[in-house]
Amino acid sequence: MSESGDRHGAHGRTLTLRERWEAYRNSPFLPATVLVLIVAAAAGLFAGSYTYAMADPAPHRIPAALVVRPAAERGEEFVAGMEKELDASLELRDYPDVADARRALDEQKVFAIVRASDGGGVALDVAGASGASVAELLGKAGLEVGDATGIDVTVQDVKPLQRGDPRGLALFYISLAAVIMGFLGAIQLSVHAHGLNPAERIAFTAAYALLGGLAIAAAVDWWLGAVDLPFVQSWLILAFTMFTSGMVFTMFNTLMGRWAMIPTWGVMVLLGNPSSGGAVSWPLLPSALGHIGRWLPPGASVNAQHTAVYYQGHQFVFPYLVLAGWALVSCTVFWVWRHRHPGGRARTPEHAAAAT
Repeated sequence: MSESGDRHGAHGRTLTLRERWEAYRNSPFLPATVLVLIVAAAAGLFAGSYTYAMADPAPHRIPAALVVRPAAERGEEFVAGMEKELDASLELRDYPDVADARRALDEQKVFAIVRASDGGGVALDVAGASGASVAELLGKAGLEVGDATGIDVTVQDVKPLQRGDPRGLALFYISLAAVIMGFLGAIQLSVHAHGLNPAERIAFTAAYALLGGLAIAAAVDWWLGAVDLPFVQSWLILAFTMFTSGMVFTMFNTLMGRWAMIPTWGVMVLLGNPSSGGAVSWPLLPSALGHIGRWLPPGASVNAQHTAVYYQGHQFVFPYLVLAGWALVSCTVFWVWRHRHPGGRARTPEHAAAAT
């Protein structure tokens, strides 16, 4: 049909505005236009969310242990200088001795220890494993305060990162890979295995999660040797993360159909990854992100992985509960409203099959 025919209809009648809108709405051009706008907005939000969280991290309240016995002669002056240098408050917690303070550091209750040094100055113990960005910031500030006040300051990293991962980013990247591949796998199941029934879809999501988690852990540990992982535990955390991410997409696919990628991308990538504490430790994140991130799958995955690698014996159950909660809610929503999911196949009744 000619362009004139499109405007005037099959019989030369001029189409009304309403008829033109109906024709446009039923054409592939409407969803294509919507996708153009969504992709443009998502690109800006993606860049903005990561820039907001990571481009210029600033300290807020940093928990630190203060060993009150023996006390440094100029300890209060040093702490005041640190708060001024950091433009933030050190959240000081008193401990009777170094052993108790180290235990608090291992339990990730504090990020540093301020104590008296043997020479009458101040010793600042930091933990690179608790966050390279925080340890670097505290160490640099401590030395500058020492130079400015004349206090002899000794900085020591008592919980260093592994040699193959000096910036502490490997665990963030493997968690990021698990999150993204988790929902990409679910998308591919929807496209290429459209006929899977609900139980089959959940089973295949678990299958690619187990294999994908194994592949990620093997690549980072066995192949590249970047991080010495507690292999089985790290593998299962990655698999749990991939499964949760895949089921989150499946849940939104059930509720929102073809637009499921929008909330999945928003929760898992735009909000979840910048707030996970993997690239920038939570004391340096905007305070709201630091709290929200722990309740989202990417943050839970980073926290579980981080503790498994560097703080064996001081495991937290909370990250696993977060992953389990998201997985359970996603599976439940998908199962209860499975009739709304665009996938699946019709089952042929036995009597109908016999009749043919």
